[in-house]
Amino acid sequence: MRVAALDDESDQLDLIRQTLASMGHDCHGFTDSKTYLRALRRETFDLLILDWQVPDISGLEVLRWARENLQERVPVLFVTNRNTEADVIEGLNAGADDFMIKPMRVGELMARVKALLRRAYHQQPPNEVSFGRYRFDVAGAQITVDGVPVTLKQKEFDLALFLFQNMGRLLSRKHLLEAVWAIEAEVSSRSLDTHVSRLRTKLGLHPENGYRLAAIYSVGYRLEAIAPPASGHAGADATETAHHEVAQATEAPTGG
Repeated sequence: MRVAALDDESDQLDLIRQTLASMGHDCHGFTDSKTYLRALRRETFDLLILDWQVPDISGLEVLRWARENLQERVPVLFVTNRNTEADVIEGLNAGADDFMIKPMRVGELMARVKALLRRAYHQQPPNEVSFGRYRFDVAGAQITVDGVPVTLKQKEFDLALFLFQNMGRLLSRKHLLEAVWAIEAEVSSRSLDTHVSRLRTKLGLHPENGYRLAAIYSVGYRLEAIAPPASGHAGADATETAHHEVAQATEAPTGG
């Protein structure tokens, strides 16, 4: 999972990053709110961790901005020195999902992060995952559409699975690159665009098939499940009925 953590104390931020890295998560750390907000505008994350008392803009204001402006409701965990009942109530009412009091304990942080991610992202059994017509054999890196196997390269399969697991979510380019190619990989945005284009074609991710893999300008991609358009016969029948009703109306005798 991709996490954005805000804390103006570098030692606390390092501890958060190290803890999340040990859990297999990719944590991006920020020591000021302005840079943090800039990242939230340009990128997407699976979890936000906030310190309340940050010099430039308080964590509470950052939370309020996130709830008002982010399309996705990303889970938020406060890790802060604010420990009164009134503080906890204010933070939760502003949209926080959990509240953790400093000094931070690593075991507690791990447990709270696991609980938040488990509630927010329901993971299906890993060996075999199905999304309507699409069936993923995770162990064999094989996908079938309506029972027919589709040949995909490993990264194409990984990207397709990640998009389907995040159906409806806007995913930034960096999010996709880090999730599929790993953070240390040097992969260009052009390579991502090429993989997306191939998936559209190979998997038939078009509105007429009930799905749309949309490019969101300057941000990234979103895979959406949509209702397929009515069939041509249905449209023709509706048109014929309309013409018939108009003919009846024009042929009806006028009163008098």
